[in-house]
Amino acid sequence: MKIAVFGTGYVGLVTGVCFAEIGYNVTCFDIEETKIDTLSQGKCPIFEPGLEEMLRRNLANGRLSFTNDGKAACRNADYFFIAVGTPEKEDGSANLEYLEGAIAEIANNLNKDAILVIKSTVPVGTNERVKDKLKANIPRELRVSVVSNPEFLREGSGILDTFHADRIVIGADDQETGRAVARLYEPFDRPILQTDVRSAELIKYAANAFLATKISFINEIANLCEHMGADIGDVAKGIGMDHRIGSQFLNAGIGYGGSCFPKDTKALEKLTESCNYDFKILRSVIEVNSRQKQQLFYKAKELFGSLHGKRVAVLGLAFKPHTDDIREAPAMELIARLLDEQADISVYDPAASGKVSPVFGSSLYYAENADAAIKGADAVFIMTEWPEITEYDLARYRLLMRQPIIFDGRNCYDVAEAEAAGIAYVSVGRKAVNVQVSLKR
Repeated sequence: MKIAVFGTGYVGLVTGVCFAEIGYNVTCFDIEETKIDTLSQGKCPIFEPGLEEMLRRNLANGRLSFTNDGKAACRNADYFFIAVGTPEKEDGSANLEYLEGAIAEIANNLNKDAILVIKSTVPVGTNERVKDKLKANIPRELRVSVVSNPEFLREGSGILDTFHADRIVIGADDQETGRAVARLYEPFDRPILQTDVRSAELIKYAANAFLATKISFINEIANLCEHMGADIGDVAKGIGMDHRIGSQFLNAGIGYGGSCFPKDTKALEKLTESCNYDFKILRSVIEVNSRQKQQLFYKAKELFGSLHGKRVAVLGLAFKPHTDDIREAPAMELIARLLDEQADISVYDPAASGKVSPVFGSSLYYAENADAAIKGADAVFIMTEWPEITEYDLARYRLLMRQPIIFDGRNCYDVAEAEAAGIAYVSVGRKAVNVQVSLKR
């Protein structure tokens, strides 16, 4: 069984490596020559726990290879998995440029009947258009079936999510093709849901939009807690214990980021516009998240009046822990605003600093650890809940900072412990402590 995976970004690379791990012969294709060279040497260009070790193991046993030669990638492939990016355009709709490029590459080099599986997140109806385009551009004697197989990988947990998926969604308009793809997934021994193509396409958008809704909802409740004198930790725990609601995605903070939720919610909003449907809840989710990302900055402005010349440390740059992905990360927006204020900024992240330096260059100080980042700081912003940050000793803030003021966007610390430590502590949806005491010093 030979599988060709087009795209070696997060989804494509995890998919290809995991398919090789269970015994399939996998060739991964990408147009970026430097990335292919890096991967062929057994080096992983993204930070994902356990992925590089699995990559090297399957390169060594010959089940995994990488190429930027379309003809070599397509040669004798039984399945084509399309996992290229579909970034948002300026208007929020999905950019299908890379998908179209992959389809053209396959059409030009196809040499046998095959099944094309689209894992990329695409607007409803895309699979049908791909099928029509392939028919028009491949030899008449060849037969290619197109299947929708959306991915539900969480960055930082990609391997776990592949081998222990809640479900595998396969959308096909003919049962035979759907069953063929289902058999491919049998070694994973996970629940499989077979649907029509359009339902499968919409499932991905609907799932991400619902999870984004939970995040924006709990953040609105957190803001209400601050006005009403309630504690969002207790409120979230209380509603999360209801099995109809569940506790996941009820952690109040500074909003969602990353490569999926922002892009997919905006793309779904554009889809609703195309069919003249007013999706009011989704529009509110997007608006709430945009506002939430700015909350800590405005809280700091309220306390300091001006951040001009202040020494500020930002702990955590990636949009979530265990990844180096900074796309739509709240920290990036915060840093831009702090630079506008002409603050003196130091940053620390266990994995993402290398992704941030090309963006902000020498305007930031890139610390090797939290100690170096917060030393002499007037304020600290916690933006990502890395273990290195959540487990950081509160006493060290008092020891190293000019004045210990923490703006915690991930509610990493217990309020009572921060108060007892004599630290000015401002979090999300909970009371601020020691603020006035600290600013009077």
